[in-house]
Amino acid sequence: MALLDNIKSPADLRKLGIESLDALSAELRERLVRVISQTGGHLASNLGVTELTVALHYVFNTPEDRIVWDVGHQAYVHKLLTCRSDKFHTIRQYGGLSGFPKRCESEYDTFDTGHSGTSISAALGMACARDLDRKEYKVIAVTGDASLSNGMSFEAINNAGHLQKDLIVILNDNEMSISANVGALANYLDKIGTDDRYLKVKENIKRIIKKSKFLGVPLVRVGRVIEESVKGVISSGMLFEELGFRYFGPIDGHNIKTLVDTMRSIRRFKEPVLLHVVTTKGKGYKPAENDPTSFHGTPAFEIESGEANSTSKRTYTKAFGDCIVELGKTNKKLVAITAAMSSGTGLEGFKEKYPERFFDVGIAEEHAVTFAAGLAVDGYLPVVAMYSSFLQRAYDQVLHDVATQNLHVIFAIDRAGIVGDDGETHQGVFDISFLRHIPNMTIMAPADEPEFREMLALAAEMKGAVAIRYPRGEVVTERIGGKNPVKAGKSATVKAGSEACIISLGSKLREVLKAADILKAKGIKAAVINARFVKPLDTAMLKNAAKRYKALVVVEENMLAGGFGSAILEYYNAGGIAANVKLLGLPDKFIEHGPRSLLLKKYGISGEGIAAAVEEALGQ
Repeated sequence: MALLDNIKSPADLRKLGIESLDALSAELRERLVRVISQTGGHLASNLGVTELTVALHYVFNTPEDRIVWDVGHQAYVHKLLTCRSDKFHTIRQYGGLSGFPKRCESEYDTFDTGHSGTSISAALGMACARDLDRKEYKVIAVTGDASLSNGMSFEAINNAGHLQKDLIVILNDNEMSISANVGALANYLDKIGTDDRYLKVKENIKRIIKKSKFLGVPLVRVGRVIEESVKGVISSGMLFEELGFRYFGPIDGHNIKTLVDTMRSIRRFKEPVLLHVVTTKGKGYKPAENDPTSFHGTPAFEIESGEANSTSKRTYTKAFGDCIVELGKTNKKLVAITAAMSSGTGLEGFKEKYPERFFDVGIAEEHAVTFAAGLAVDGYLPVVAMYSSFLQRAYDQVLHDVATQNLHVIFAIDRAGIVGDDGETHQGVFDISFLRHIPNMTIMAPADEPEFREMLALAAEMKGAVAIRYPRGEVVTERIGGKNPVKAGKSATVKAGSEACIISLGSKLREVLKAADILKAKGIKAAVINARFVKPLDTAMLKNAAKRYKALVVVEENMLAGGFGSAILEYYNAGGIAANVKLLGLPDKFIEHGPRSLLLKKYGISGEGIAAAVEEALGQ
C-alpha cells in the first residue's frame, strides 16, 4: 500500500521513520501531477515545496503549531497532508477545495492567503497573540524570494526584529516568481545561494569555540567578532541578522534529512529566526522544471508531453500586448511598468522590443504606481499593467500620487471581472467601485478588440489618470460594440428597440446580445447600448433612455455597491430624473471559485439571467 494512503493527518506522518519521507515525497509529486493534469492549477510551485512541506509537518506539532503560507497557491501538498487527500481531486472545482488556504476549510489553514507578502505580518500577529495569552506554540511563516520584494514583507521583518518574538520565517528561495525575479534583493539572494565561504568559516568557528581563552578574552566573544567580520566581507545573511533575525542557511530544500535536522535545531530558539531554503520550482516533473512559468498556473495538460489540453484562443491580454508594442513605436515617451507579471500582463513583446522603456519592479504594486507618477512628472507616459485584484493594493498611490496631481498615467487593468477558479482573492470585481469616486479619473471598458485598440490610442491622447478594464480570457476579434469609433465619454447603440433598453458595460456585451435574442424570440424588442465609459457618463444617452424606454437594465461585472449602475442611479437622482432602472451585477459577498460560465449564471448576469431581468423590469 502507498504511504500516502495511510496519511490522514500530520499525526500519521509523524509516525513514519525519516527514511520513508523521500518515498512519500515522490508519491506526493505523482499525485500532484496526476490531479493537476486533469483540473489545472498551480503545479510548479507545489512540486518545489514538497519536501519542505513534509518536513514542516513532520517536525512541528500542527495544527497547534501554526504554519502561515505566503501567497497560498503553494499549499497543495499541505492540503494533501492535512485530512484532505480524499478530496484533492476537487481542488479549484466549484464546490470543492480552494486552491488557497481557507480557514473555513480546515483547522490546519491558519490564515486565508492569496496575495503575496502577507505571511510574515500575519504570523507576527499570531506570535504576539500567543504571548498575550501566555501560551506556547511555534508560528512559522513560509515566504518566497519573490515575496520579499514586496514592501510589506520588509515592514513585517523590521517589526519582528524589533519585537524579538518567537517566530520562524522560512525563506523558500526558488529563484523564480511568475516572471523572473528582479531587483537588488534578488541579486543579494543569488549571491548567498552561490557563496558557501561564510558557512564554512562559521562551522570552523563553532569547532574551536569551546576552547578557553585568547589573550585573556573569552573565546565565545572572539568567535562572534570573527563571525561578524566574515559576514561583513561575504554578506551571507547579514541583511537579516542586522534586522534582528538569526539567519540559517542556505540549505538544500529537497534534502529531507537536512531539512528535518535543521528545523529541529532552530525550533529551540525563542527569538526571530530566518531559515533560507533553496528549492527548484517544478522539481520532479521535467516539463515543469524546464518551463516553470507555464506550469505556475496551468490548464489541464497531457502528463507525458506536458502539453496543455486547452485550445489556443486570442485573449484580451494578447491583444493588449500587441497594441502596446504598436503604440510604443509611434510614442517614444511611452513606458510600460509591471509588478512581476510581464508574461501574465502581455508585456513580454514590449520588453523585447523596447527594453530601455520596460520596467518590472517586482511584487511591489504600491511602488509601481508611484514610480509611474514620477515618470509622468517628467513628461513620460507610463502604462501600468496590473491585474484588477492586485491594483487594490495600490489604491492610495493611485489616489494620492497620481490623481491628486492630475498626472497622465494609463492603468491597463487585466482580469477585471470574474476570473473563475482562483476564487475570492483573485476575482477582479472591485476596481470600478474603488476607482470611480477618484477625481481626475477616466474609466473605460471595451466590448471587443477593435474597441480596445481605439481606447488605448485614445487614452494616450487624454490627460489625467485613465483606467481601461478588461477580463481574463477570449477577446471578440470582430467589431460588435457599435460602428462608431470610440470618443471620450460617449456610448454606442448596438441594437434598436422600443420597450426596454439594456445598457451593457465592456465584455458583458456578448451576454447582453444573447439576452436580446432570447427576448426577441418572445416578441420583446430590447435596445442594446454599449456604455464604453464608466466615467465620464454619457449623460445625453441616459437622459434620452429615461424618457424613451419603460425599463432600463444595467449590466456590469463588478460589485453592485459603488459600481457602474450606482453611478447611473446617482446621476438620475441628482437631476431629479424618473426612470425604471434595474441593476445587474455582483452581490455584497466575496465570489467563490468556480467556472466563469457557472458563476455568471449563478449571479444572474448570463444571457438567460439578463433576459429574465428585462422581463421582470417590464412586469411580464
